[in-house]
Amino acid sequence: MEERDIAAVLTEQVSEAVDTGRGLRIVGGGSKAFLGQAEATDVLDIGGHRGIVHYEPVELVITARAGTPIAEIEAVLAAHGQMLPFEPPRFGPTATLGGTLAMNLSGPRRPFAGAARDFLLGTRIINGRGEMLRFGGEVMKNVAGYDLSRLMAGSHGTLGVLLDASMKILPRPPAELTLRQELSPEEAIRQLNTWAGQPLPLSAGAYDGACVYLRLSGSETALRAAQRRIGGEPVEDGADFWHRLREHEHAFFRHPGRLWRLSVASSAAPIELPGNWLVDWAGAQRWYAGDADAAMVRQAAVRAGGHATLWRGEADAPRYQPLAPMVLALHRRLKAALDPAGILNAGHPLYPQA
Repeated sequence: MEERDIAAVLTEQVSEAVDTGRGLRIVGGGSKAFLGQAEATDVLDIGGHRGIVHYEPVELVITARAGTPIAEIEAVLAAHGQMLPFEPPRFGPTATLGGTLAMNLSGPRRPFAGAARDFLLGTRIINGRGEMLRFGGEVMKNVAGYDLSRLMAGSHGTLGVLLDASMKILPRPPAELTLRQELSPEEAIRQLNTWAGQPLPLSAGAYDGACVYLRLSGSETALRAAQRRIGGEPVEDGADFWHRLREHEHAFFRHPGRLWRLSVASSAAPIELPGNWLVDWAGAQRWYAGDADAAMVRQAAVRAGGHATLWRGEADAPRYQPLAPMVLALHRRLKAALDPAGILNAGHPLYPQA
């Protein structure tokens, strides 16, 4: 089936759901299902809507369909010495562009390059009225008015069915080096923030409870100069370390039981909860494996300037931190405008109050 026909079929399915009032559960590669699925039983499968629509290596722009595997996009970019700047985690070989953007997932490069939404230039979506809409373009100067393309990133498919996305891409750095230093938790947080504020070619920073890991990206000359300034021991398998961290294959993630993701201020002091901790994003993303109850975890996250998400396991609270009243009211207004019948990923745990 041609792309035009697949997009038309998907639009018809949404229109039928609007007419019947039946909710839709949007499915791509299924690699992110563990983060919570919609309650709707009717499936809208976008996996067949795949392929790279347009790619201009010189212009640093790529447009692809939502069902395109991330691995396919990255392979094409790598052949031209380029990359997706936000270093998206896949969490499985079936990961698609649509699912990655819908979750706004970003890897270790996030604090130094930006999030997935920061590189979205334009999108084509199906809204909850069964209408096909296009927002933005393929260059920043074409983005006028409300930036609804970036609104799709992190919406978990609750505001629109993503069909295509145009993204800014970047050249791959000519060289990379990972350094390791043994530090206490307090020293690690302090140093990560200090280094992040200096003119260093940093592209990742993490702490596993014993050692700080820093990734430097750039020219060989810049890396050598930064190494002399920072110190530390080179890690021979640095690329493998960051891959395992990004894909949750690091030994830390083998802990049984509940796993929490805390998004906090990067300078926040080490959080005092019993269990095991791993710090990523130079302090701004902290993973917690422990038995503290949900209320304690979320209160600790708020005190540290952020919020907590139950990434894995069961708890006596919602998976996602409840939205503040003003934020929830804004979400409901957006939902009413884009999906008035509430059929897109109906019952998704991201917004249990809506």
